[in-house]
Amino acid sequence: MSKYDIIVLGSGPGGYVTAIRASQLGFKTAIVEKENLGGVCLNWGCIPTKALLKSAQVFEYLKHAEDYGLSVKEYDKDFNAVVKRSRGVADGMSKGIQFLMKKNKIDVIEGYGTLKPGKKIDVDGTEYSADHIIIATGARSRELPNLPQDGKKVIGYRQAMTLPEQPKKMIVVGSGAIGVEFAYFYNSMGTEVTIVEYLPNIVPVEDEDVSKQLERSFKKIGINVMTSAEVTTIDTSGDGVKATVKTGKGEEVLEADIILSAVGIKTNIENIGLEDVGIAVDRDKVLVNDYYQTNVPGYYAIGDITPGQALAHVASAEGILCVEKIAGMHVEPIDYGNIPGCTYASPEIASVGLTEKKAKEQGYDIKVGKFPFSASGKASAAGNKDGFVKVIFDAKYGEWLGCHMIGAGVTDMIAEAVLGRKLETTGHEVLKAIHPHPTMSEAVMEAVAAAYDEVIHI
Repeated sequence: MSKYDIIVLGSGPGGYVTAIRASQLGFKTAIVEKENLGGVCLNWGCIPTKALLKSAQVFEYLKHAEDYGLSVKEYDKDFNAVVKRSRGVADGMSKGIQFLMKKNKIDVIEGYGTLKPGKKIDVDGTEYSADHIIIATGARSRELPNLPQDGKKVIGYRQAMTLPEQPKKMIVVGSGAIGVEFAYFYNSMGTEVTIVEYLPNIVPVEDEDVSKQLERSFKKIGINVMTSAEVTTIDTSGDGVKATVKTGKGEEVLEADIILSAVGIKTNIENIGLEDVGIAVDRDKVLVNDYYQTNVPGYYAIGDITPGQALAHVASAEGILCVEKIAGMHVEPIDYGNIPGCTYASPEIASVGLTEKKAKEQGYDIKVGKFPFSASGKASAAGNKDGFVKVIFDAKYGEWLGCHMIGAGVTDMIAEAVLGRKLETTGHEVLKAIHPHPTMSEAVMEAVAAAYDEVIHI
């Protein structure tokens, strides 16, 4: 039986990052993967979707070339080539993880791993043991009872990335990050898209102002948005699919070629041996302490299968903290109130901290500042004036409670707010930190100025 210091089960952005950090700290490390190194994020999520969205963005630029004083007489899309490019990007990233495994002398064990008592993992009949086993098995597309996925007419995100042909009409059920990103992509490619969202606002975890702005932007480009709406039944017996949608006004039947179910994720905790080992689970999540130790010594869990936010960067941070704690380093628990969230539709969304509504609910006396990109010189020059930066401060102490952005490139801007909040920056400190002009990022400073009644450009 092969013996390791640490075995990681699952090689997504939680698992492979954990394995690399463990190796850096001197642990003899192995990683178990049943499919492709990089997990869902690199192969079927974060990375290939961004490749699709980039193709959509370039296509949008071609459509609007005249807005920039350019003449493009002939252009078209090749849907299969767009998909092929996305798969190529994913394959390249997965090969990059293979290189990192070799570079860091991490053993890659291919196959389906099952946890066993006594700090062991069975991989397709072969047992391996370790002093520490870290579970990072991630999640998959969640299925609703009234919306079963057949992989053809009712699909999840995996099929949405590799459809053999572009649908003429698509219904997207759910308007979280996955739903709105695919809605934007397919709309840009020329598909007629309808979003059906059960809650009153799309991207419902975001600040209400951001949700309303995205809905306006989507409607402007021809995406049909239905909120406070529920798909009650579907009929796949014909050539396409019919969905009965219940709203406050009654019921209506929508017809489409395909329904994309984007109603969240389901953790991969079945059939991996949790019960055999006696690891505690509650409501689809593995229970852990601040250092990702389960109730059974020697077994740990990180990423989507634990109660924190199901985001790639969260899984990576959890894995690093977990192995550093094992190594005896001084570590501080992750502040889950300072995790940035990003959505890569167009316009992009990025946020961190409390929404205005939550800040009020928690009893804060707040200062709110908002700066529209329509007043930004850089945004005007780029032709991307949709959106704004919104900041929320505690009026008493100047604490930066939240930052919410919607617009071009804002996912690359949110780190300023994350770092500022980590360093307990006040509104006046942000205001007096000189931001370069003309940039999109100066909108952060302008929004803070608006909160303190010092704004210049609006």
